[in-house]
Amino acid sequence: MTIIVHATISTNPGTVDAMKSAIAELERITRTESGCIDYVMSTAINDPDTVRITEHWQSAQALKEHLATPHVAAFSTAMQKHPPKAMDVKMFEAKEEPFPPR
Repeated sequence: MTIIVHATISTNPGTVDAMKSAIAELERITRTESGCIDYVMSTAINDPDTVRITEHWQSAQALKEHLATPHVAAFSTAMQKHPPKAMDVKMFEAKEEPFPPR
């Protein structure tokens, strides 16, 4: 089983622009980590103050190791300067199935 993390972050106007370089750096470095299958941050087309994060990890251990990295700590520090209005984070164990479903 792999791990999927889906997060929705509601931000204040201007936050995404202010955090763009921190977001890009976190995404770039995270994608090189052992155990990272995919890692994407995006803004909603109809709500540019909403950020969605989709993560796909080979294991819960890989995710745990990711959360302890210096680049996650740096991103957390950057977020403290621009705290989100709300954050919803969910984690799922997943087994890949063929698409379309049969």
